Amino acid sequence: MGTERSAVTVIGLGQMGSALAATLLERGHPTTVWNRSARKAQPLVERGARLAATPAEAVAASPLVIVCVLDYDALYATLDPVAGSLAGKALVNLTSGSPEQAQEAEAWARSHSADYLDGAIMTTPPGVGSPEMMFLYSGSRTVLETHRPTLAALGDPLHLGAEPGLASLYDAALLGLMWSTMTGWLHGTALVGAEKTEATAFTPVAIRWLSAVTGFLTTYAAQVDAGRYPGDDATVDVQIAAIDHLLHAAAARGIDNALPELLKATMERTRDLGHGSDSYASVIEVLKKGASGA
Repeated sequence: MGTERSAVTVIGLGQMGSALAATLLERGHPTTVWNRSARKAQPLVERGARLAATPAEAVAASPLVIVCVLDYDALYATLDPVAGSLAGKALVNLTSGSPEQAQEAEAWARSHSADYLDGAIMTTPPGVGSPEMMFLYSGSRTVLETHRPTLAALGDPLHLGAEPGLASLYDAALLGLMWSTMTGWLHGTALVGAEKTEATAFTPVAIRWLSAVTGFLTTYAAQVDAGRYPGDDATVDVQIAAIDHLLHAAAARGIDNALPELLKATMERTRDLGHGSDSYASVIEVLKKGASGA
């Protein structure tokens, strides 16, 4: 096998936790597992995992403890009773939650002398182990650098900063981007589908268009950071006129227009703030103000 793989513990064996443990086993890491229901561990045990009888035994088994449970209540219910055994351990928390919960967990871990790294898994269980899939981390860089080979077995590890809530914040932001993009694609698919175009025919064109959209994002990111939005490509006023074509085409074909109506209303609020001749990036000024700032 060459270099010896370091030991790791995985606590929580839902679909994602099981995928994490299975991947670590595949990559040759001695893997200890624990789950509230031991039955879920059986397939992993058959593949070579060691089943810990208690959370305390699981924590003691490895210098790196990865936790992926349902929520933060489950995290504390599992680890609070054995918190004294966390001293000197690297605790990687891949439980989904809010940035505030991550900050609280980091303070809790520090109070028990554990080194804490918060994480967000940017894939579904079948994607675990693929180097193309991102695992976002924030908190202790020492944990990531010390255990990089182990964590890199799960996916591409990206450290966002020392603030422990950053991974959860990015997670929420990126999921919002995903849902907006997928719903926009589905709206477009429904629109062309009204003319008997199949989704499989429309989608390659949509994907090619998204590559152009990523170019807009790169251009607009610098504008957002500078707080200046030169309208030298397409202004908000032009976009408002263009979205009317989408609204008319969809309405004529009986397609639900809630999403583009929302987008148009947001553009109009941006125009009313004085950004009609600015680029679409100026919409962020409305978004930053929230509903009360319209």
